[in-house]
Amino acid sequence: MKRTGLLIGLGIVLILGFWGCNGYNGLVTADQDVKKVWSNVETNYQRRTDLYSSIIKTVEASANFEKSTLQAVVEARAKATSINVDINDPASLEAYQKAQANLQGSFSRLIASFEAYPDLKTTAAFRDFQTQIEGTENRINVARQDYNKSIEGYNLKVKRFPKSILAGIFGFKEKPFYKADAGSEKAPDIKFDIK
Repeated sequence: MKRTGLLIGLGIVLILGFWGCNGYNGLVTADQDVKKVWSNVETNYQRRTDLYSSIIKTVEASANFEKSTLQAVVEARAKATSINVDINDPASLEAYQKAQANLQGSFSRLIASFEAYPDLKTTAAFRDFQTQIEGTENRINVARQDYNKSIEGYNLKVKRFPKSILAGIFGFKEKPFYKADAGSEKAPDIKFDIK
């Protein structure tokens, strides 16, 4: 009788041990997936930054271009590339998002000012840039969606019972989603000055 009880107890310990190891490894795998997908987001932002750097050099070559508009882009680019993101810290992720939105906004103003510089608009570098930046913005959007999908899977593992017990024991915490920029839910006000 004692031997049967001992075997049952040992069997329960082995089952719980196996479940614990399997659950822990699943959490580690999900965490690594989130890190990999976030790295893809950063890679696409780096591509955009590199493209912006190329067009800035092209613009600087145009001697008559408005230096203040260009300077705003250079400063926004410097700030956007100086932020270190901790994907476990919502404030860090929000600061990164704001810096990227500021960079994109200042660059949009720069692009809008090109209307006054027809010589610049006709350069091959500028035309190539327009095509590449559109593709890059699409890649960034897809990478952010992939990141949020990865975060969803990770957060579900961390929050669902019984893995939530293991997550608490081993320090796995819910991670923040990549959120839309403030005000992006409103349709832009587009006006055409047609005469």
